[in-house]
Amino acid sequence: MRWHPMIKQALHAVAWRTEKVIDHIRGQRDTRRIIEPYIGYATPDHLVVRGRVLTSVRRNKPKPNQSRWTNFKQMFALFLTDEVANAEVSSSNVAARSDEEGYFTLLLSRDDRTGWIDVEVTVFGEHATTLCPVMIASDEADFGVISDIDDTMLQTGAYSLLRNLWTSLTGNIATRRIFPDALSFMSDLSAGGRNPVYYVSSSPWNLHHFLVTIFDKAGLVRGPKFLRDLGLSKTQFITGTHGDHKGNSIDTLLAANPDLPFVLVGDTGQHDAFVYHDAIKRHPDRIKAVVLREPGPGPDGQSRAVMSKIEKTNASLLHGPTFDGFAAKLKPPAKAVNPS
Repeated sequence: MRWHPMIKQALHAVAWRTEKVIDHIRGQRDTRRIIEPYIGYATPDHLVVRGRVLTSVRRNKPKPNQSRWTNFKQMFALFLTDEVANAEVSSSNVAARSDEEGYFTLLLSRDDRTGWIDVEVTVFGEHATTLCPVMIASDEADFGVISDIDDTMLQTGAYSLLRNLWTSLTGNIATRRIFPDALSFMSDLSAGGRNPVYYVSSSPWNLHHFLVTIFDKAGLVRGPKFLRDLGLSKTQFITGTHGDHKGNSIDTLLAANPDLPFVLVGDTGQHDAFVYHDAIKRHPDRIKAVVLREPGPGPDGQSRAVMSKIEKTNASLLHGPTFDGFAAKLKPPAKAVNPS
């Protein structure tokens, strides 16, 4: 659905003022400042440290057999954040301030380290520090991987709006499942951590810890996540689309890893083929392959047409109901060994 710009602007103004009135009535419930850490990444020059400043962090402890109504209440609670705007955060003498929704980014100078590191971040006025994880791609990487989450890694039913909402809002950490073939596929692509893996999803940042916990519990390859801010601010009203968000995230990650080709992993349920084809047009020499899971009814006619266009580019296209056997087709050829 596309709204007329004037209608969208009016709705934005009403929604933003309404939220401000509610915030004023509710007041700042707590004077504490807590950082919810997000997984950061690295560019050639910087460590990109990310997080959000809140007054409290909700952590549910669901049980596998609890009711769907309980699941819904716990999921809904994840969206009741009390964010802190204009809070000063710092690390290694570098400081930044949180935006209207509490989000912050710190750009720290990087050294020669690769792999996973923890960066200490402090909120001004608080004595405790928070460890924000950062993944630094290896110098030995053959390629990078950018993957969708819903119906690509996580069983969701995103190809159907009602099924997606039902699964997302009435499941919990103990009941949500990663596709078994996704575990082995991503492990093979990662090659023991040599090749960096990133995840891009239209899910809101409120679900970051929820998704990290599910991934860790299942043993899925760890990686930075690029989620969406669905909150309101004076300048934002849930702007952009699923495709815009994914496309911008792909551009950001290719710029962060200028020497790496990438494998783009997604599914045919949310038009990932369109997003990835556009990425190939913008970066014709950077996309090594496109891999698409075909969930539910499989690709529609429009998706099949775009998939045919991808096959005519320099990028390989692999698609099917599972990822079984795909990793072997994407492995780089063995390097020749010079005779002694």
